[in-house]
Amino acid sequence: MKSRSVPCPSCGHEVETRRNPFPTVDVIIEMDRGQVVLIERKNPPPGWALPGGFVDYGETFEHAAVRETKEETGLEVRLKYLLGVYSDPERDPRQHNVSVVYVAQGEGELVPGSDAARAELFSQDDLPDLAFDHAQILRDYFSGRSAGAG
Repeated sequence: MKSRSVPCPSCGHEVETRRNPFPTVDVIIEMDRGQVVLIERKNPPPGWALPGGFVDYGETFEHAAVRETKEETGLEVRLKYLLGVYSDPERDPRQHNVSVVYVAQGEGELVPGSDAARAELFSQDDLPDLAFDHAQILRDYFSGRSAGAG
């Protein structure tokens, strides 16, 4: 746990502050013919990634997963199961983000939205280079592991 002491703005007494990881979700959206949805990110860091994003204050992880996939892909999803939790402090170059990863069934028309420049379907054999630790997440998914330790 990283913490530091800072002076209280009211009384000047030293108080300890803490930095915590940021909660995020990522979603493996299953489509026809065993394909999954990936988005090409509009914003840094660049690259292809699973749809997902930050969990808002007061929001459940499940709601965030459904909301983020709709915003980034235009798809309606039904969450099927939790694949795992990915928490390596180095998984995201921006900061320490912890991702809860779901597997979902998608339906509707695939269209890029909000943070996505493109949204496309990929099979296990034609995956592009992926941002963050999404290559590991997809390896776990395709191998049938529901791990994510790390």
